[in-house]
Amino acid sequence: MTIALRYAAYSDVGCLREGNEDSAYAGPYLLAVADGMGGHAGGEIASAIAISTLMPLDEDVPSAEQMAGSLQQAVEQANGTLSQRVREEPRLENMGTTLTAMLWSGARVAMIHIGDSRAYLLRGEEFGQITHDHTLVQTLVDEGKITEEEVATHPQRSLLLRALDGRSQVDPDISISEAKVGDRYLLCSDGLSGVVSKETIRETLETERSVDAVARRLIDLANRGGGPDNITAVVADVIETATDPQGPTQEPTVVGAADQRREPLMTPDTPAGRAQGLNRPGGGDTAEMDRIPAFTRGPDPDPDPDDEPEARTRRWWPMVVTFLVIVAVVAGVGYYFGSRYLSSQYFIGPSENGESVAVYQGINTDVAGYSLATQVEDTRIPMDGLPETARTAVTATIPLGGLDEAEERVADLRGQADTCAADPDSCGMPGGSGGDTPAGGSGQESPAGSTRQEPANQQNGAGTPAAAPETNGGE
Repeated sequence: MTIALRYAAYSDVGCLREGNEDSAYAGPYLLAVADGMGGHAGGEIASAIAISTLMPLDEDVPSAEQMAGSLQQAVEQANGTLSQRVREEPRLENMGTTLTAMLWSGARVAMIHIGDSRAYLLRGEEFGQITHDHTLVQTLVDEGKITEEEVATHPQRSLLLRALDGRSQVDPDISISEAKVGDRYLLCSDGLSGVVSKETIRETLETERSVDAVARRLIDLANRGGGPDNITAVVADVIETATDPQGPTQEPTVVGAADQRREPLMTPDTPAGRAQGLNRPGGGDTAEMDRIPAFTRGPDPDPDPDDEPEARTRRWWPMVVTFLVIVAVVAGVGYYFGSRYLSSQYFIGPSENGESVAVYQGINTDVAGYSLATQVEDTRIPMDGLPETARTAVTATIPLGGLDEAEERVADLRGQADTCAADPDSCGMPGGSGGDTPAGGSGQESPAGSTRQEPANQQNGAGTPAAAPETNGGE
């Protein structure tokens, strides 16, 4: 029995975003979805790098025993490429991406997953999510502190605990499974799963006959639900080539930012690589030519007084002055409203020495090395005295609506710290008789919550004092 895939991939910008930061790939042996974050060009670059780094696995498929290692190696390479791009272009320092990918070798499937993009499996009458979201709210659900129904309205629902960002070590989930003929898989960004209910996703997978119709229908449903984020869906059916009349899909499909950004991601230092580098977008189709010296002519028999340098200067100076005045006015207005906005923003994060909880005024980012946040109060609440969930939220920073809310949140955190100090067991902290690992974790601390902030709603970013939570709208 020969197993193969029939697949389709689509990506849509949604109803509210200006650009698409999702990327996806579907090929005979590889399915992958990446949801970029970072705003401006950062998110689309990150997701395109992740997908482009994995794509060669579809052409040179490793053996079943090597699939998991090959996926891990490719993801680490993508993380290294992100780090390199940030060094080359510091403006991209807040970019990152989720990644969910499946690599096939016959019936064996290796899956790698980091972030909150998802994979679902429909097998006969059984349907379920086969990935685990790396988010704060999912941790709270796992610990029984909130319900699944409360996730959609939780203020920290978009806070990622793991992502591919080039700033920290890669810590993905990796699994190996066996596929069966008749299985139908869906890989999607949270622009789909965050809008379309699990029940509706299942119904669509069950009722639509073709993978193409499934993907189109799911994206349409997400847009009808408001389309607050980019929407990407990869759908694949597992078929037996000997008995399936339609047969497998042969041509790979690239969608989203990875399809729009066709530049080399890393150019090797070889003659061929340097030649390839000449064709990068923005660099022109040829190398820059030497400037041709200005043509020197003889005396003009009938010179025009307007061509004299003094006349030209007199003609241009009013335009220059007008331009400078406009720039000064715009800068002044921007500074005034920017200052008013910053003075009205507050958040909670680690203190400047990282040992206690502090209240900050401003926003958790910096511009040209200048921090836009000022510590206004050190609460003296020790960071290591908080439960892990609260400590994670503070490390990722907690946005506030004003000083009144700050006082309430600080009082709540102080109460939690007092409870932990009085009864360490209740918080799973060292010093009690409880377990060795804090609740909800694997024993490893995830990178500072990267909040997916898109340009439209300003929820992604990083800055002082810790990596800013990046809110992806839904990302």
